[in-house]
Amino acid sequence: MQGKYKPYQRNLGSSLEVLIRKGQSVLILGPRQTGKTTLVKEVLPANRNVITYSLQDPRIRLEMEKDPSLIIRQLKARTGRSLVFIDEAQKVPEIFDSIQLMIDEKIANFIITGSSARKLKRKGVNLLPGRVKACRLDPLLWNEFGWIEKQTTGILPVDNINNLKQYTFEQSLIYGALPGIVAMDDDKERGEMITAYTQIYLEEEIRAEALSRKIGAFGRFLELAAQESGTNPNLTKLSLESGVSVPTIKEFFSILEDTLVVEKVEPYLKNARKRILASPRYYFFDLGVRNAMARAPLTEGLLNVDKGRLFEHAVILEIIRRIRSLNLGYKVYYWRTAAGAEVDCVIDTGTEVIPVEIKSGGNVRLSELKGLQSFIETYRKLVKRAFVVTTGRLPEKLNDMITAVPWRYL
Repeated sequence: MQGKYKPYQRNLGSSLEVLIRKGQSVLILGPRQTGKTTLVKEVLPANRNVITYSLQDPRIRLEMEKDPSLIIRQLKARTGRSLVFIDEAQKVPEIFDSIQLMIDEKIANFIITGSSARKLKRKGVNLLPGRVKACRLDPLLWNEFGWIEKQTTGILPVDNINNLKQYTFEQSLIYGALPGIVAMDDDKERGEMITAYTQIYLEEEIRAEALSRKIGAFGRFLELAAQESGTNPNLTKLSLESGVSVPTIKEFFSILEDTLVVEKVEPYLKNARKRILASPRYYFFDLGVRNAMARAPLTEGLLNVDKGRLFEHAVILEIIRRIRSLNLGYKVYYWRTAAGAEVDCVIDTGTEVIPVEIKSGGNVRLSELKGLQSFIETYRKLVKRAFVVTTGRLPEKLNDMITAVPWRYL
């Protein structure tokens, strides 16, 4: 999908430019096709002699696999301190030892991209703490589309940096927010491309994780996990339906986490007086990918049958992404008691806890928010404000604590 569109401005772009100017090395992790390579090429200074190692190129990858120290000798042969772009670094994890040496000896600064922390961790790679600034690039956020209204809740304020009028919020619920998908003009083509994306992911991860004997099981697991995205997965049911053991199901979820395909959301358990359900929820990183893997129809008809669930999924992803984009240390949880009281999202800022309920309707009544009110009562010393995200037109104060906020105002 890369290379087919004019690059969009990204929230990470300005921060990356500052880090490069300061001579700071950077590691950018993100799922495949979120635009990491495009972003780096856009922000690299034109007046610097940048050397690039694209490990997608089989020839370069083979050279580095055979001799990871080759890069040291090549950079030492250059005059002055080099700026080096290494694309898809997880394909040759051994290269990180050479990178560390060159940073320590001030031979070069690095911009490194990768789409799988798993491959790096499995090789025992030191992700260079203290030497490299770690960043994350997600699919497009709402302000990167230009969807945000100026008035916000004040929780996670952002300003629009693009104005992509050709793509709507409703389309994003079906086809997701990968830049290459957004740039296409035809929904049919979008559906075909996002389906191809999922097939390529499946094939490449099977090769990378040596899952060839479990190809059928992993494929069935992906479909089932996508269908249950945003819920508490029943591991026993997944095991029975995919034909592998519960420990293998847990390992499959671990693969999805480490390859950045899912966001793991833990339950909020602090100081609970009620029995809380303690299993995590997993949200696929992009709704288009989720829908394609779940074999959902990639048409407008999908919104007629599943809009509530897709809307909730989109809001949760936006909150997680925005916290990352703003470099905040907030934690995101969900809350659900054994008695059925539930809050879709709990933001722990460290100084307060902000419960957020998500409703796909335009109008919300307090009588529909029993879970939110139960949470406020349970954690009254920690909660100063609470929100309901809706599809309404304008924000509305429901009581002294709870405000209904249209998604554009979040």
